Amino acid sequence: MFEISRDTMISEILANAPEAMPVFQNIGMHCLGCAMASGETLEQACLAHDVDPDAFLEQLRTYLESL
Repeated sequence: MFEISRDTMISEILANAPEAMPVFQNIGMHCLGCAMASGETLEQACLAHDVDPDAFLEQLRTYLESL
């Protein structure tokens, strides 16, 4: 599985694990169409959307492992 951390760029996540998109959408992050996705880390995106980065990362990892 593709390793995702707080420092992983959103664009890298979507390129390597496009199946993760529903997790982003569920909290209002519509990263696929966002210009910031190519230059923003997971942590930066979470902070911009008032989401705890560690909690979101755990949710994302759990979701991807369940597939």
